[in-house]
Amino acid sequence: MLSTKNGLDLSVHPHRRFNPLNGEWLFVSPHRTERPWQGKVEETSLRERPEYDPGCYLCPGNVRAGNARNPAYASTFVFDNDFGALLPATPAKKVRRGNLIIAEGEAGMSRVVCFSPRHNRTLAEMDSGEIRSVVDVLAEEYQILGTKTFVNHVQIFENKGEMMGCSNPHPHCQIWAERTIPVEPVKEIHQMLAYRRAHRRCLLCDYVSLEMKLGERIVCVNEEFVVIVPFWAVWPFETIVVSRRHYGSLTGMRDRERDYLADIIRRITVRYDNLFRISFPYSSGFHQSPTDGTKHPESHLHMHFFPPLLRSATVRKFMVGYEMLANPQRDITAESAAARLRDLSEIHYRLQPASHK
Repeated sequence: MLSTKNGLDLSVHPHRRFNPLNGEWLFVSPHRTERPWQGKVEETSLRERPEYDPGCYLCPGNVRAGNARNPAYASTFVFDNDFGALLPATPAKKVRRGNLIIAEGEAGMSRVVCFSPRHNRTLAEMDSGEIRSVVDVLAEEYQILGTKTFVNHVQIFENKGEMMGCSNPHPHCQIWAERTIPVEPVKEIHQMLAYRRAHRRCLLCDYVSLEMKLGERIVCVNEEFVVIVPFWAVWPFETIVVSRRHYGSLTGMRDRERDYLADIIRRITVRYDNLFRISFPYSSGFHQSPTDGTKHPESHLHMHFFPPLLRSATVRKFMVGYEMLANPQRDITAESAAARLRDLSEIHYRLQPASHK
């Protein structure tokens, strides 16, 4: 199905793929998957973590910076980041030196959301009910932060694993709410708006419909969400989680849709752990409607997963050389990545019977 009548075979021949969500191109070299690897090998910790760590500043009852003490929380816990990247009192002043040196103050807030009181749990090891509590908290935070006059965009993201820059393994994510809309969401908004104006339809609604018909890059689905390795994926096992109904934010979900979002997050994160039988590292996050006071009918709720591991639990894909100076590039095609993820069990490898390990 990847071959075309003109002789181009996307599973073999080098080619470019267009990303309609950001308007940029990706270079794909599928023939390079056969090359031997003699590059850096990452050390992946398989140490068992305790359920409670007295030295962890995110565990219940423990002291954080400034002598703030966490409550003995039993589910989720949210607080202002003690070392927030954004500060609400930042003045909206500009600095210019001619036309080339330009800066301006950026007001905002940084929040931390602990998923669970258990230090040794991740989303992949939580059940759908526990993840549903996380979804509810994230929707509430998006709504509360988005109503603040100095907040025009709310970015929810998780860095999981040391190689993704996570400084604390306790299950948590961050929320950065700021005055301006960041670069990557701006690209998507621009593309989705242009598509809506040109076709009078939603870009992601049409993309989900097309992928559901083709089936090549679908990883898993439920009644309300679909997980796809996008045709234009850059990261080795990148996926996008898209709502099947059109709405722009977590607050636009119906009650049952929150249940199904929790379900699909559990299913894809379990697959990631099962891929190399480790606690799989990634960066993930939601892209939602800006909170700038204007309507954004072009926006469609979706979630990105960007995992760095390439061939095993120890081989990582770095963005270097050509990718930093010219163009994103990948060797593993979206189709082969989707097939590997799709074929994995939805039972976490730690819970599988010994006969299946």
